[in-house]
Parts: sequence; C-alpha cells; structure tokens
Amino acid sequence: MPCPHHDIKIVQRSNRQSAVAAAAYQSGERLFSEYDQKQKYYSEKRGIVHTEIMLPPHAPPEYADRNTLWNAAEAVEKQWNSQLARRIVLAIPREIPRSQHADLIRDYCREFFVSKGMIADFAIHDKGDGNPHAHILLTMRAMDETGKWLSKSRKVYDLDENGERIRLPSGNWKSHKEDTVDWNDQKYGEIWRQGWAAVANRYLEANDRPERLDLRSYERQGLDKIPTVHMGPAVSQMEKRGIQTNIGNLNRDITAANRLMQSIRQMVRHLKGWIADLKEKKAALLEALQEAKEPTLPELLSKYLDLRREERTGWTSKGQLKGTVNDFNKVMEAIRYLREKELSTVESLDAYLDTVSGQAISIREEMKPKEKRMKEIDTLLSHIANFEAHKPVHAEYAAIRFKKPKEQFAADRRDELDAYNAAVRYFKVHLEGTKYSTKKLNEERTQLAGEVAEYRERLSALQEDVKILRDVRHWLNQVLPSEQYRQTAEPGKKPSIQQAVKGRAQRIREEQTEKRQQPRTEKKQDIEL
Repeated sequence: MPCPHHDIKIVQRSNRQSAVAAAAYQSGERLFSEYDQKQKYYSEKRGIVHTEIMLPPHAPPEYADRNTLWNAAEAVEKQWNSQLARRIVLAIPREIPRSQHADLIRDYCREFFVSKGMIADFAIHDKGDGNPHAHILLTMRAMDETGKWLSKSRKVYDLDENGERIRLPSGNWKSHKEDTVDWNDQKYGEIWRQGWAAVANRYLEANDRPERLDLRSYERQGLDKIPTVHMGPAVSQMEKRGIQTNIGNLNRDITAANRLMQSIRQMVRHLKGWIADLKEKKAALLEALQEAKEPTLPELLSKYLDLRREERTGWTSKGQLKGTVNDFNKVMEAIRYLREKELSTVESLDAYLDTVSGQAISIREEMKPKEKRMKEIDTLLSHIANFEAHKPVHAEYAAIRFKKPKEQFAADRRDELDAYNAAVRYFKVHLEGTKYSTKKLNEERTQLAGEVAEYRERLSALQEDVKILRDVRHWLNQVLPSEQYRQTAEPGKKPSIQQAVKGRAQRIREEQTEKRQQPRTEKKQDIEL
C-alpha cells in the first residue's frame, strides 16, 4: 500500500520561522532574506531532483524567481506573528515511475492551489532510498488582477433589521472582520488530503497498478486495528532473508495485539464513551476557571519552568540540574525585563511587542534609501579612481598610430584599459556631463554612514527588546490554558511539546553568519567630463 503521508503546516513569524529559509531548504538554493538580512543555505541537503514555481495568470512574471517571490511575500507581512506561507510535505507512491513524479505534483498543485489564486513552489526529493517525497510552499494572500497582494481580511459593518448601520455607545459603527479568502478554513485540510489521494490514484490506475492511496485513518476506513510501522527497503530485505529486526519484531507484536484486541473491542467502546464524557466535563470546568481569572505572566512562566522540568525526566541528575539552572536564569532575566516595562498580562505583552516590532520595521524602511545611496557613492568613487589612475595609459594607447603596436599595447595593458573604459561608460550613463567632487562625495558618504550607524544602534536596541519579548511569547505558547491567549503554530491546532522542541531546533539550523562589505576610502580629487 502506498505511504499515506500528507502533512500541512504554517510558516509563522511568531515561531521565528522564515518563508525564504523554507524555500531555500526545499530547493537547495542559496537565498538571501531581506527581512533579517541573512543568507539562507542548507549545504547538507541532498537528493533534490526537481524544483518548480507555478504562477496563476495574474501573478507578476518576476515571481518565477524564488528569491524575489518569497522576499515579496515576507515584505507585505508587517506583524510580528504573521503567517508567511503554507507548507505541505507528502509522500509520492513508489509504484508511480519517477519520470511521472513532476507531472503528478504539477497536476495536484494546478488543480487545488494555482487554480484558486495561490503561487505554488514545489520541490521533489529522492535519494534513491525508496522514500520519494515532495515539499510544496504556498502563498497565503490573494492577488488582484494587477498582481498586487490583497489584504487577508476586510472590515464589514453590522446592519440592523432595517439594513442600517449600528452605532455603538462610543460613537463608532459596529463592525467585524471577514477573511478575503477562505484558504485557512479547516475544511481544506480534508479537501487537500483527499484531493492528493484522488490525483495519485489516477496515476496508479493509468500505470495499471492495483495499489490505491487512502489517507483516512483505520478508524475512518472502518478498520479497528493498530497500524504497523513502516519498515523501509533495508529492513524489508533483511526480513526476506530470514533476519529478524527490531521493527519486524515490533510489527509481529502489533499483529498479535490486533488479534487480542478483537476480543475486548466491545469493552473499549463503552470505555471510550465514558472517557469522552469525563473529558467534556473537564474541558467545561477548565473553561469556567479560565474565564474566572486571566493568568499573570509570572504565573505562566512558573508553569513553563515546571513543563521544562518534566521534559528532562530521564536525564542524568547533573543534566537535570544544569538545565534547571539555565532555564531559571533565563526566566528571571525575562521577569526583570517585564517588571521594568510594567508588563503583567498576556494582552499587555502582545500590545507592547506589536509596538516595538512596528518601530523596528519603521527604522529599517528609513535606513534602506541611505544604504542604497552609500552603495551608489562607493561605485562612483571606484570608477573615478580607475579613470584617473588609468587615464595616462589610455592616452598613451590613443597616441599609437600603427595597428600592430597598438594591438600589442592593448594586450599588455588590458586590465588598465578595461577599467578605464568601464569608468567612461559609467560616467556617460550616470554623470551626464555634470561635475562631481570626490571630496563632497566622501563627505556625503561619511554623513550617511553616521546616520546609518545611528539607525543601526537604535535598531539593535529594539531587536534586543524584540528577542526577549518573542522568547517570552514562545514560552507562553507552550503553557497557556486557553486558545484565547495562545498563538498557535497551525490554525485550530495546539502545538505539542515535541513540536515546540522541533521548532527550536529548526530555528537554530536557520541561523547564518552575516557578512558585511566595508566601504573603500578613495583620495579626494575633482573630475569633470
């Protein structure tokens, strides 16, 4: 039976994730993130056999470039907890020939995503170990007919029975928000999973294969039994040769357990009903308690320390002590910061985080044109230096009248002449006969460098605040008792402890060392063309 793996997740900024990093990981390309000014590249990634970007008719053609597409998708998202992209990982049936894998994924993306207005960036991974699979990265926002990103939601005014707007005591009109597209609706998780099964089964049937892909659980298929563990090609070959393996023994135990469970299923059904009733009563009680009191940040951070202590169950005593001390120091530092900022509730924390994030975005926007101008000045000063340095060589070259000596001179002094000619071409395009002073250019650049340094100093201070606030928010996500306060990694689904740990490991792998090019200082001189 084909492997029924189909996983859907959201790439979310509140979890310190990046759509550019996700695209770099699945495509194996070296991409540059304009949001955090870091290069994203995973050199250890192997087995990438096909990558492709599929655009809807109204999408700008430049989005066929992966770096342009995902930087644009991230740039339009301004919030600290924005959802950046939807990520789907699915197993490709091994019974379908490899030559048809790209067509299979392309048909699936076209039918269920691109036709609805999403941009699909997919990659096929196949190391030849019997586990071919595909990664699909989807945009979250719709586009208008000009290729401009649309808002995720819009304001809609509530109307009374006469069709008139309802005015609130505050004087404002009563309103609510509606999503511009329903792509986040939970129903699509089922639609996309069953759609993948339908497309894959069409290919299996076209290849005269009897296997069929079914993504439903055993329970939904009407099969009351425990699923066995996937063995993989290596284990399967060992079992065929009569060599017992741990996975093979486990599957044999599962088969025996399924036979045993046949005799007690009636009892299990009664127990399930009783347990469901208890869970419902427990959920109602927890909800009532939650509505009665909003937890404070110190209380929640104390629960986080307890949760971390439970995660270290089974560690050595030395490891438990070291981990407890490290967590305690980090949390106490965060509590001192929260007390200094007078932040005591989740609501006040989120409001302050939005404010600080907005300030950081504003500073980056103000800094970009100044950095751009610095790069332009550096380029102009470089060409001015080359022009003056190699002007005598060009004059000597121009003075040679005979062809062969002139060609020989050009061959001997090729680098100087090329640099001189490149400077002349640049001046014709950018100077347009005007006079420039290297002294003034260097003075302007020094002034810009000072302004940019001030911006970076302010931005660095804000980023330190944002880091502490996001760390605290990440800790709270793991212990908050109600969806009213939780920022989830996936709509409608609470992240588990294992998912939180995996998220931290993924963020560590995404951190790259940033290299910056230092500007070059040229001698002061005037030039006129």
